[in-house]
Amino acid sequence: MAPHEIAQNAEKALLYEVVTNPKPGLVDPVDNGPHPDMNVYLFINSSLSLDDYFEEAAKIGYNFDNNDLRQMFILLRQAGIKAEKSMFKATQNINTHKGAIFSLGLFVCASSYCQKHSDIDEFTVIQAMTRGLVKHDLGQKNETAGERQFLKYGKGGVRAEAEAGYPLVKEIALPFLAQTTGDLNTRLLDTLMKIVSQIEDSNLIKRAGGIEVIQWAHKQAEKYLTLGGYQTENGKEFLLNLNQIFKKRNYSLGGSADLLIITIFMALQKDII
Repeated sequence: MAPHEIAQNAEKALLYEVVTNPKPGLVDPVDNGPHPDMNVYLFINSSLSLDDYFEEAAKIGYNFDNNDLRQMFILLRQAGIKAEKSMFKATQNINTHKGAIFSLGLFVCASSYCQKHSDIDEFTVIQAMTRGLVKHDLGQKNETAGERQFLKYGKGGVRAEAEAGYPLVKEIALPFLAQTTGDLNTRLLDTLMKIVSQIEDSNLIKRAGGIEVIQWAHKQAEKYLTLGGYQTENGKEFLLNLNQIFKKRNYSLGGSADLLIITIFMALQKDII
């Protein structure tokens, strides 16, 4: 697969995620959820602004020939800084895809690297790229939500996920998506809620003001899946109601959305969807 094809799958992943609906705590074409400053058009503009970044991320991975993959990550991070500026310009300084720039960028780069190194998979490449990241990035300052959560709860958030090689995607979300049935919207909604049933979403913790919300979110997602997901009337009704609860409480699932995006990307790479 050529770098430009990998970059194209990244763009698709962003667009597939935003049009999937109804997503509790997230923007979709029907509802902005708890994000009054956002809408689906803003996310489309943001997605298109990252086109050059994904091309560059794919080229970095394809052309890298050093044994220390942390050096590849440094190159990717430099490209990511430019990508954030492009995103903020396209969205009038609204943070739509900062998490995806990090996570999806990693997967694009790693997937492109794997085109020339078939003895290793994307998840292992990402582990090697991000070795020591939590220690390097967190625990020193108290400025960002991620830094504060690490200091308060010892949770490394997306950086810890990356260092571990995204086990939630590899072991849970991607295999789950592969065995789902129904139309694509249904399959992606059910996969999102499977992710919500497992993740400690840092975005949700931030919005709720405490880590206690995670147990509640896990129970809601598990109940939805037990009801049979979006293919059943009970599952559909439960999700629509949950959507309103998230909106009323101002809860967001930004971390879960980012994991859905990379799950979609890997599913496209592997012809699962």
